[in-house]
Amino acid sequence: MAHSYFPKKQGLYDPGFERDSCGVGFACNIKGMKSNAIVKQGIEVLHRLSHRGAVGSDPKTGDGAGILIQIPHEFFKKAASAEKIDLPGQGLYGTGLIFLPQDAKERKFCKEAFEKIINGHDQILLGWRNVPIDDSDIGKSAKSAEPVFEQIFIARDKGIDDELAFERKLYVIRKEVENIIRGSELNQKKSFYITNLSCRTFSYKGLLMPEQLEGFFKDLKDESIKSALCLVHSRYSTNTFPTWDLAQPFRFLAHNGEINTIRGNINGVRARERLLASGLFGMDIEKLKPIIVEGGSDSAVIDNVFELLVLSGRSLEHAMMMLIPEAWEHNNFMGEELKEFYKYHACFMEPWDGPAAITFTDGKNVGAVLDRNGLRPARYIITKNDFVVMASEVGVLDIDPGDIKVSGRIEPGKIFLINTESGCVVDDSKIKEGVSMRSPYSKWNTEHMVDFDGLTASVASNQKSSDIIPLLKAFGYSREDLKMIIKPMAEEAKEPVGSMGNDTPHAFLSKKPQILYSYFKQLFAQVTNPAIDPIREKLVMSLESFMGPEKNILEETPEHSHKLRVRNPVLTDGELQNLRDISINSFKTKTIYTFFDAASGKEGFDRGMERICFEAEYAIEKGYSFIILSDRGVDKDNIALPALLAASAIHQYLVKKTIRSQVALIVESAEPREVHHIALLFGYGADCVNPYLAYETIAHLIGEKEIHLDLKSALRNYNKALTDGILKILSKMGI
Repeated sequence: MAHSYFPKKQGLYDPGFERDSCGVGFACNIKGMKSNAIVKQGIEVLHRLSHRGAVGSDPKTGDGAGILIQIPHEFFKKAASAEKIDLPGQGLYGTGLIFLPQDAKERKFCKEAFEKIINGHDQILLGWRNVPIDDSDIGKSAKSAEPVFEQIFIARDKGIDDELAFERKLYVIRKEVENIIRGSELNQKKSFYITNLSCRTFSYKGLLMPEQLEGFFKDLKDESIKSALCLVHSRYSTNTFPTWDLAQPFRFLAHNGEINTIRGNINGVRARERLLASGLFGMDIEKLKPIIVEGGSDSAVIDNVFELLVLSGRSLEHAMMMLIPEAWEHNNFMGEELKEFYKYHACFMEPWDGPAAITFTDGKNVGAVLDRNGLRPARYIITKNDFVVMASEVGVLDIDPGDIKVSGRIEPGKIFLINTESGCVVDDSKIKEGVSMRSPYSKWNTEHMVDFDGLTASVASNQKSSDIIPLLKAFGYSREDLKMIIKPMAEEAKEPVGSMGNDTPHAFLSKKPQILYSYFKQLFAQVTNPAIDPIREKLVMSLESFMGPEKNILEETPEHSHKLRVRNPVLTDGELQNLRDISINSFKTKTIYTFFDAASGKEGFDRGMERICFEAEYAIEKGYSFIILSDRGVDKDNIALPALLAASAIHQYLVKKTIRSQVALIVESAEPREVHHIALLFGYGADCVNPYLAYETIAHLIGEKEIHLDLKSALRNYNKALTDGILKILSKMGI
């Protein structure tokens, strides 16, 4: 059955698991010449990508299809006139296709809310138009969730003197209306959706099959609909409930692939919302929150953020380079200026990683980008008569080979861009040269970034336990942990290899006590294919991170690169001591101890969890850059809070307070000893981990003649096994 929205989280289902794998493409006239032929060619591309979409048990209900074009002013002038709406000149009005509830009263509420917000921003509501449709050919499932389709027209106030400023105003209006409807008590509020609200672009989309789109929206049959560019998308929603609103293209982009880092990306954006400020939006910036709309697919979420970055002043290509950077850390052929650009932006925006072929447009420029691994196909043809077609595969249009000027593919991490105003195809190297020279990123990084490896070594304090056995028992180490896991890692610098299959009971079914890590299983990327090989594809794999307080992502200042660059997130005891003693560039570290009184029982446990969250918040207020969560000091009177629970609790607490981006969390714990443990800590909020008891265990095994290596070599091997294992997990997750 089709749904107009995601069902609620229930049982083992969570709507956060949703991913897309689709067909995407665009057609464009390089010189910006508008014609109906471009629209027709875009629809033909969509038809030929229909096999990349999907249908359910209802053979007439697709996963979604859509088209995004420049505003066809000639057609809208004619259509609006029929509704007695007098449109001003092109660019002087905004419009959008609105999905409304079937219930007449609720529909009236939505339209009145729209009018109130428009008037509040001193813009002029010109009127509404019923969008003609023919739903006779769509499936029963799609029809059961079908909204009412109306088009809104908003005139630009004379106080706004350019298109981009008007686009920003329409963006604020849309966000305000969305927030009002979302917070209302309407029964059918999930049916309300604004496809886009723009003075440049217009979208027709829905829960349709590609071949149904033109027949469903009767407008598309009118030959006066003209555009110089056209984005299309055929959706295949992997393990999801298809919906009318999640059909693509979205407001700025269409996406084929999956964002495998989406949970972390969403948390990162939410944590940075408090810092958002822009002279272009002024006080309206608060009306844009939340930036990410709850319940959206990974494609919808990246569109939310891309839209914010572009309307806040960055170019399309600059914003896309921030979100989907190419592999730069180990690329010796990349220019230093471009490397410094990526390094600078990595300080306040993590990559949205996973297989991706993304097309994007602002109504003037149109382009596409491929992920750093090149895990999605993207082919293009440029003809001698200034026509370009790009799609997920070749053969989407019949083009005479004699007319072809260039035929090629987008390479991993590269951008393919057409500027219809200047009438040219912009080369990837030119794009990145221009963007990377926009500011003195290299100078800023040199002056403000601190390399962790370059810190002066501190005198390591001797905190090793005199008797390690009680600690091993306290933290649940078994003989198997020592002999079958830690020992091989220290000797051979790789994870131990076991037989396939695991017949031990799930932790929640076991009658034996289990450490918290045992209750988790590793994710894998469902549609990332081919699989990433972390050994042979080292160029695209990195564990490098940048720690420290973040700045407003809508600005660029030298202080944005005031970060500590850490190449290996698994810290030795000496490295942790260096971090604890850091005082350079105003960095400072706070240690929070994560244990509670053994005699206090469950109440003491609860108080301990509350205490560490409050202490973390207070540390941020006092300007600390790094927080070390430490369980050193555990004895018969003090019990350690589970490190994974402590790190996750503080991480989520700070995210909800929108201050998580102001501090780095380092876990100093006796608990983690294998790759799975370290990976979980990273996944739930830790920036770095120091598994100090595992190190002491290696020293103990050397003393017992179980390991025949010197301590330095054994620790180096163990750390290498951990980091290689983390890369392996990342590759399985498609990151």
